[in-house]
Amino acid sequence: MRGFCPSRRLTGSGRGGESRNVFQWLGKLLLIVAMFVATAGPLVMLQTVAWTGMLVGNLTTDSVAAAVGKTFDGKHPCCLCKAIAAGKKTEKKSEIPLQKQKFEYPPLVAVFVMVFPVRFLRLAVAGAFAEPRNFQPPTPPPRSVVG
Repeated sequence: MRGFCPSRRLTGSGRGGESRNVFQWLGKLLLIVAMFVATAGPLVMLQTVAWTGMLVGNLTTDSVAAAVGKTFDGKHPCCLCKAIAAGKKTEKKSEIPLQKQKFEYPPLVAVFVMVFPVRFLRLAVAGAFAEPRNFQPPTPPPRSVVG
C-alpha cells in the first residue's frame, strides 16, 4: 500500500499534476472575479437581470418587437431599474479631485570633490615628452626629390 506524500502532490510528480492544474485554474478564476467586482460588474449583472425580468413581463402582454422596444426604450423602467440608477448616482466617486501637480525639486548643490588614488605612480619624464632633434638635413639633397 502506498503512503501519502504531500510533496509529490504539490510538485506535480505522479498523480499530483492534476492538483497543480486545479490551483492554476482556481487562481485565474479568482482573478476574473476580482476584476469583475472592481469594474462595477455587480451593477451590470443586476441591470441584466432587470432587463430580463422586464422582457419576460412585457412578452406576456405584447408582441416580441413591442416587448423589446418597451424594455430598452428607457421610458418604462421597472422598480429594479430605478434602484440601479439611484445606486449609480450614489456610488462613491473619488472624494479628492485629481489635480495636475507640478513637482518642484530643491536646487541641486554641485560639490566638487577631488579624490586622489591611494597609490600614486609617477611616470618617467623621458617617456612623457618627445625628444628634440637638432640635426641638419643631408647635403646634397636626395636624388628622388631632384627632378
